[in-house]
Amino acid sequence: MEVRAKKALGQHFLTDLSIAQRIAEALIVPCPVTGCEEINPMPALEIGPGMGVLTQYLLQREDVDLRMVEIDSESVNYLLVHFPQVQGKLLEADFLKLRLERFFPGKFCVIGNFPYNISSQIFFKILDYKEQVPQVVCMIQKEVAERIAEKPGTKTYGILSVLLQAWYDIEYLFTVGEGAFNPPPKVKSAVIRLVRNNRTELGCDEGLFKTVVKTGFNQRRKTLRNSLKPLIRAKAERDGWTDEQLAEFTSGPVFELRPERLSVEEFIALTVKLS
Repeated sequence: MEVRAKKALGQHFLTDLSIAQRIAEALIVPCPVTGCEEINPMPALEIGPGMGVLTQYLLQREDVDLRMVEIDSESVNYLLVHFPQVQGKLLEADFLKLRLERFFPGKFCVIGNFPYNISSQIFFKILDYKEQVPQVVCMIQKEVAERIAEKPGTKTYGILSVLLQAWYDIEYLFTVGEGAFNPPPKVKSAVIRLVRNNRTELGCDEGLFKTVVKTGFNQRRKTLRNSLKPLIRAKAERDGWTDEQLAEFTSGPVFELRPERLSVEEFIALTVKLS
């Protein structure tokens, strides 16, 4: 009995056991984050276990209390037959729709071979639970992994880079070739590890911070003076500025830059300016 890969679910099943073992070993327990020292075994959620290639190694770890979420009923049936120990720990559901606090009252790690077609959405959801998720180990498309781990000043640096780096230290671990999967994807993959940093607050409105980052990068070829016009105009109206005051505000050197030039700290400072 095998599971048929479904294109609609973005399924490419990992078949290389050595890669699966390396991913499982990349999860650090106890997590190198304050407040996680006494949590052992560490609760962990595997997203999209598929046929259990990674799951089998995670189940061998006594320092990991594993749960799994899988949207594909065929995969769920396969796991229950071949790994009976997952009974009661495997949830058939859409991760993106889960209220994770119902299953994890405290901190928990996230691990998995993320479906490439929804990997960005998975990261945005993880950000919603950043106070509970001290560590993420995942395999994703190599291009996305590079973007997330990238530093300011490059073309690949973008929205996910800024939003994730605001809260996590990100490490690019290793590259995985197309031949490690069935069916093989058309792109290379990579494994990264995200560890929660010591930032407790941004020092600005978090919602506005997200809006500034997304608005800036949505027109990344433009300078911030042009891409952020709606936000600048809203502040001018809110504060009752004259045309001269508006011109003086937008004459600041930061507005001459394109978004990829700004670090997380500079985006925070810009958000404060626009508050």
